[in-house]
Amino acid sequence: MILVIDTGNTTTVVGIFDGDNLIAHWRLSSILHTADELGINLLNLLATKNIKPSEIKGAAFASVVPSLDFSITEAIKNYFNVVPLQVNAKTNTGMKILVKNPNEVGADRIVNALAGREKYGSPLIVADYGTAITFDVVSLEGDYLGGAIAPGLQSGISALFSKAAKLPQVALSIPENVIGRSTEEAIQSGILFGNAGLTDRIVEMIRANPGLENAKVIATGGHAGLMKKVSKNIDVVDNWLMLEGLKLILSRN
Repeated sequence: MILVIDTGNTTTVVGIFDGDNLIAHWRLSSILHTADELGINLLNLLATKNIKPSEIKGAAFASVVPSLDFSITEAIKNYFNVVPLQVNAKTNTGMKILVKNPNEVGADRIVNALAGREKYGSPLIVADYGTAITFDVVSLEGDYLGGAIAPGLQSGISALFSKAAKLPQVALSIPENVIGRSTEEAIQSGILFGNAGLTDRIVEMIRANPGLENAKVIATGGHAGLMKKVSKNIDVVDNWLMLEGLKLILSRN
């Protein structure tokens, strides 16, 4: 079995693979942990599935929170006796990174693009709905071309709440009509339908590039399922794409 961890700014996703099968997964809050706190949390999670630490034979993680990198590495080494692979732009992925400075590309974006290419073919657009919304593009030849980054749905709500004194925090749910009949519905309309419009416009502009006309759109991340309901261009929702990509990269390294 192998352990894979995707650490984002808001959420950390943990997965266990037995061969090619994802047999367990959890979503956790990305709060600052010591190595011991994280190690004990991982042991407790595995215990809920009757998985022993000695059954973990390999591990890989990708992180966009540098302050947690050391804790994750030490936790896996100390509690599972495994040296984890930390995926970054220099990791051997088998994918060409055709951007101006490959070292600037977040590990999560590379992993998503690779996993999407291997699972769905190319050309491809991977839309990841997390703290930020990222659009990552894979060419017809299977190379990583770059993409676009926008604020995430929850980030938009938090910005309104913090900057506009009279606007409340609201739940992310789809209103009945784009014309909100209350302040809550109006915010939900602006955030959800607005980001659907953002998604569809960016996808249309990407597909206007030669060789990308038939690019499939794969959505992943915490709000992917919600966005699939309001966007007209999302083809597939794959919640565990990142975990599958980490497993694939670990097998190549």
